[in-house]
Amino acid sequence: MADQCMPGWILATLFGLSAIYYLVTKKKEQRANKDLLEARSESVNSIATTSGECRSSNVSDVDVIIVGAGVAGAALAHTLGKDGRQVHVIERDLTEPDRIVGEFLQPGGYLKLIELGLEDCVEKIDAQRVFGYALFKDGKHTRLSYPLEKFHSNVAGRSFHNGRFIQRMRDKAASLPNVQLEQGTVISLLEDKGTIRGVQYKTKDGQELKAFAPLTIVCDGCFSNLRRSLCNPKVDVPSCFVGMVLENCQLPCANHAHVILGDPSPILMYPISSTEVRCLVDVPGQKVPSISSGEMAKYLKTVVAPQLPPEVYDAFLAAVDKGNIRTMPNRSMPAAPYPTPGALLMGDAFNMRHPLTGGGMTVALSDIVVLRNLLRPLCNLNDAPTLCKYLESFYTLRKPVASTINTLAGALYKVFCASPDQAMKEMRQACFDYLSLGGVFSAGPVSLLSGLNPRPLSLVAHFFAVAIYGVGRLLLPFPSPKRIWIGARLISGASGIIFPIIRAEGVRQMFFPATVPAYYRAPPVK
Repeated sequence: MADQCMPGWILATLFGLSAIYYLVTKKKEQRANKDLLEARSESVNSIATTSGECRSSNVSDVDVIIVGAGVAGAALAHTLGKDGRQVHVIERDLTEPDRIVGEFLQPGGYLKLIELGLEDCVEKIDAQRVFGYALFKDGKHTRLSYPLEKFHSNVAGRSFHNGRFIQRMRDKAASLPNVQLEQGTVISLLEDKGTIRGVQYKTKDGQELKAFAPLTIVCDGCFSNLRRSLCNPKVDVPSCFVGMVLENCQLPCANHAHVILGDPSPILMYPISSTEVRCLVDVPGQKVPSISSGEMAKYLKTVVAPQLPPEVYDAFLAAVDKGNIRTMPNRSMPAAPYPTPGALLMGDAFNMRHPLTGGGMTVALSDIVVLRNLLRPLCNLNDAPTLCKYLESFYTLRKPVASTINTLAGALYKVFCASPDQAMKEMRQACFDYLSLGGVFSAGPVSLLSGLNPRPLSLVAHFFAVAIYGVGRLLLPFPSPKRIWIGARLISGASGIIFPIIRAEGVRQMFFPATVPAYYRAPPVK
């Protein structure tokens, strides 16, 4: 009887808490909107116009200007170009990027690639298929497979060299006659009477030009210097990744990403080619041991290496000795846009989450699908009032997918980090044991993680199911006052982890997406 009532009790509690957070955050959202004019003063230049029109004397008229040609920018350029839009892409550096992140695409992201007609971009780059996760803790491990039974056999996660993937998408976008890729650095957005009309940029040879379009989309990445004029960025850096490449290394579970629940924080490993494995060691905080002084090598050998599975130990030490060690701060930033006529933010310039779950590209590609479907009924983007209404809908429509992945990334990172607090130790162990149960207990969370089932309520239900499972382990077979106290703190700690993240993501749009305007729900114009 208790088992039958438990789901209802959990849902009732969650709805009640969600309503409270909605009331509390509504006033804060209203105050944030009042700061729009002040925040947009940076990175925006006012321009004078004649007869209300903006035209460029040196660049032909286009429908969309895209700032940045990373994963989001390149995919968006191809998508809009394929729909017949005239697209001008301005990218700071068109050479192949060399990064230690952006190398893991979840199955949900791969499905978005298919939807956008970009699935061939993971071909001919030695990309590896990934069928799930292997989770390691204290010498034990469990395998968590993606629930792919209902999908085509080619659907799986993909891992690869980030630069190779981006170059494939850039080449595909540039192959369209109505897409122009140009190397240049955007200096500022051009504004006229509150509407963004285009950009001012410096070309590769140093010439300063202006380009105009009815829609400017900023996709210039995590280091964006334009985002402050279009959103209220609250960037948090909870940790840093220390990245290396392990060569000729066989992972314990083939075609799986590996997560080692180490101390003080998780360690990730996944193949990025047929002969290379990416290793990312998470270091909490914003400071990492010095590489040049040898402190980093010592830390990796003495603290990290003993916690690794024996199958990768030797390859890990060889990679440390080789010395090609790189670091990258892990940023998280909730989406807090200022709806601005004529402009839109996308990708890491707009929204970031901890990269532990590898959800960044899935969110970006999902956002592109949403935007494409929004713009398709609009034949003329120069209809500014209508375009503005549709762009405002974008922020609502993206929430269920983006917020589910963002919330899961933040919550899992906090749970997976080691803690001296006994309640958090129990939560970490409960999470490992819960996922090890298999069946719906692993398939549900993994479907959320993979982007195959981006439902916020399912996420919250599973998160608190883990907490309740942990309390049950404490109280059975015989509860003691100490165990009861730890169990209470475990529930309190779980609430303290997930609800601030949900609050930052926006309760109303995350859980009540039915507020989408009626004009979007109408069938799109073919």
